[in-house]
Amino acid sequence: MNNPKQIVFSGGGLRCFWQGGFMTVMDETNPLKPQRVTGVSGGALAGSAWLAGCEQKLLDTMCDVFETKGSNVDLFHNGDKGITPHQSLYCEVVEQVLDAEAQAKVADGPAFQILIAHPPERPSARMTGAAMTVAYEAELHIVGSPHFNWAEKFGLSARLIDANAAARDGKLAELVCGAAVIPPVFEPAEWDGRSVIDAGMADQAPMPDPDDGDTLVLLTRRYKSLPDVDGRRYVMPSDETPADKIDFTDGQKLRDTWAQGESDARRFLDHEGHA
Repeated sequence: MNNPKQIVFSGGGLRCFWQGGFMTVMDETNPLKPQRVTGVSGGALAGSAWLAGCEQKLLDTMCDVFETKGSNVDLFHNGDKGITPHQSLYCEVVEQVLDAEAQAKVADGPAFQILIAHPPERPSARMTGAAMTVAYEAELHIVGSPHFNWAEKFGLSARLIDANAAARDGKLAELVCGAAVIPPVFEPAEWDGRSVIDAGMADQAPMPDPDDGDTLVLLTRRYKSLPDVDGRRYVMPSDETPADKIDFTDGQKLRDTWAQGESDARRFLDHEGHA
């Protein structure tokens, strides 16, 4: 797969820094020029940073912010983002990194879509979002595939959003933050007047629309069950990443995860005969 037409950035929270390291090596050795890109959850941020050419800025900014936190819980947090610092810190980093210059690059880049999900509105977005999380975790460990459907049976719906248009409107950061609302840790957010939660519970590797051509899927964890689809290549970390999904206290784990992505990319290229 020398130059796939499509690249999918899977979700995975902070594990997505593996994708940053992987794609940095690919850019140095075998630059990819896809026609279409999709991202979900943390992969929405990773994909945005890659398209904007600011992956290193994302890593450095996130690590700098982590140095100010010694705990994942803040019972005395007075903002509107719940009792943990995660959502406030995440959105702070997203807004810094996906600035006007970055959004302009994304707007002018290849077709980019971000998957968002909507919980049932009753009884509350937060409570139903928590139910979706339970269904997602159960299916993840029982089925072991990046593609899901259990949460949909509980009323979860998902749709791809035109991220190029969001970038042109100056709303890419808002979209990326909305795509990563993890209930019940994060407070519900809205997009187009509807509640949104982490769409990784609907699909950890959403295909673009249209879905046409060779596709490279960048996963952030190892799965025991992967579909065998002609023209689709799944790439996974060689081992569990050092970074936890939502541990916002250790920047070194991010750098180690990034380094693992670099190492895995070199191994991938060696296998493909590019290096």
